[in-house]
Amino acid sequence: MNDKYISVTQLTRYIKYKIDNDVHLNEVFLKGEISNFKAHSRGHYYFTIKDENSRINAIMFASSTKKITFMPQDGMKVLVTGKISVFESTGAYQIYVNDMLEDGVGNLYIAYEQLKKKLEEEGLFQEKWKKPIPKIPKKVGVVTAATGAAIKDILTTIERRWPLAEVYLFPSLVQGMEAKEDLKNQIERADAFGCDTLIVGRGGGSIEDLWAFNEEMVARAIFACQTPVISAVGHEVDFTIADFVADLRAPTPTAAAEISVPKKEEIQTLLKQLNIRSQKVITNQLNQRKEKLQGILNRNILKNPIVIYQTKEMIFSNLLDRFKKNTSTYLHQKEKMLLNITSSYVLKSPYKILDQKQNRFLPILSKLEALSPLNTIQRGYAVIRKDDKVITSIKEMKKKDKIEMELKDGKINVEVL
Repeated sequence: MNDKYISVTQLTRYIKYKIDNDVHLNEVFLKGEISNFKAHSRGHYYFTIKDENSRINAIMFASSTKKITFMPQDGMKVLVTGKISVFESTGAYQIYVNDMLEDGVGNLYIAYEQLKKKLEEEGLFQEKWKKPIPKIPKKVGVVTAATGAAIKDILTTIERRWPLAEVYLFPSLVQGMEAKEDLKNQIERADAFGCDTLIVGRGGGSIEDLWAFNEEMVARAIFACQTPVISAVGHEVDFTIADFVADLRAPTPTAAAEISVPKKEEIQTLLKQLNIRSQKVITNQLNQRKEKLQGILNRNILKNPIVIYQTKEMIFSNLLDRFKKNTSTYLHQKEKMLLNITSSYVLKSPYKILDQKQNRFLPILSKLEALSPLNTIQRGYAVIRKDDKVITSIKEMKKKDKIEMELKDGKINVEVL
């Protein structure tokens, strides 16, 4: 009865046999778009080829990858040649590619490059806009899906590294048509909440899965966010527009969590070091103050304070002696000057001095009167002026000149005829 039942392995091998021996599947010419591309360290390529409705897994061994002149990447449209076969352990059919040509760049890739260029030209990627990530945040916001590996990894990592931080989830769709609106709204909501740091991201996926983080409205919401933003989209090889506008890019959500908070052990070590340093500083300061105080206490002036008084008394006595001596000398000089003045001939015979001065003055006055022009005018002479200037020669005048003549009893104006 059981003879008619076969194992899964037998069925898979039969299907594989049928496919491997189908001449139509031994050489297939296939066109489509690459997604989920991964290059193995040994040189093999693993990827998916898809169109609008279907997809097929593909592998290209290192012996064949050496023939192509370009590096495949997600979103790239290609023409491949290969053989269809079944991978027994999974029962999945796939294409083993032996040749690949570019068939233009995928629409998503074109859109990505266009938006990247646009925002870069606007300056949204410039380093001057990047805000520093707080070293020790109190509140960390996370914009991502409420379920999935990303939020679990973030929560676990923060709890392990810095359990004092409060983590607030702002759940959002992270893929699909409505994801961009949801991400924008949650970023704005988180920014208004007052977090110290904001993580925005999701786990890995194809270019289509990550596309919400390449939308312009999401990029502008991140750029406008006043809270420092760490982007954490996909895996290390995945780059989205959100990564370029964020203040800091983390290769994975777990890495973002590690960047967002310090490690408690490091802070504990730092605090211990600071405590040791502060104790050393305080001890050194105390020792210095003690030495300074001891130096003051050892001064002779404190041991024998009467010395201060004695020294000041000596100085005062010297000053007092000098003052007395200088005062006596000054008074003696002034007394001598007063004696000289009181015994002066002028003070004893002032009228005799006046008579002498008068006798000298009168002869000089007589000489001045003799030379005075007024006396000359009194004798019948006149002084002639032209334009307030004394005229001494007829050469200085001409006909019709107006002149002034000064006589002994007045002045007259005349005209030269």
